[in-house]
Amino acid sequence: MDVGDATTRYLLYGLLPSWFVPGVADWVMHRRTRIEETAGTKESLIHSLMMAEVGIPIALTLRYEVNPLLLTVQLGGAAVHEATALWDVRTAVRSEREVKPIEQHIHSFLESLPFGALAALMCLHADQVKSLLRGGAGDPDAWRLVPRRRPLSPGYLAGIAAAIGTCVLLPYGEELLRCVRAGRKNSKSSKSSKSSKKGR
Repeated sequence: MDVGDATTRYLLYGLLPSWFVPGVADWVMHRRTRIEETAGTKESLIHSLMMAEVGIPIALTLRYEVNPLLLTVQLGGAAVHEATALWDVRTAVRSEREVKPIEQHIHSFLESLPFGALAALMCLHADQVKSLLRGGAGDPDAWRLVPRRRPLSPGYLAGIAAAIGTCVLLPYGEELLRCVRAGRKNSKSSKSSKSSKKGR
């Protein structure tokens, strides 16, 4: 096995699956600090946005060849994800939710893993990086999605899809639902309190 194959296997079977661990750990921290009673729906929606910013490039990379178009999507997703991560922490800190040191440490993994994966991918496809820097000149496929020449196995894709459903969609969907319900409850309580005051 050469270095390229080893790196590809590391990305597919090491880095990507391990990415779910800090994601679940972060959800646990949100639950422990009662996000629904502090930062609420706003922060939970920011979490959903960050998952989309990372998830879309990953999904495309699993199905299509790396070329200037895909690299642009990946680089753009990483940059936007980093900006949104700053917004996320600022939102949490400005609310009453305590962002503990361990949660900040978990965030460091969630922020650094995308850059590590992208750096490795760019090393594997240095020719496409050069093509991107030249604007894709001379490459008719530079700016279109090209299906993988060697598609990943259906079993692998099904496993990743199951992991995303179990470790991302399910817990963070539960978080968002919990925040929305708490927000509605607080809104009703606030209206009832105002009505009571007016009655007096």
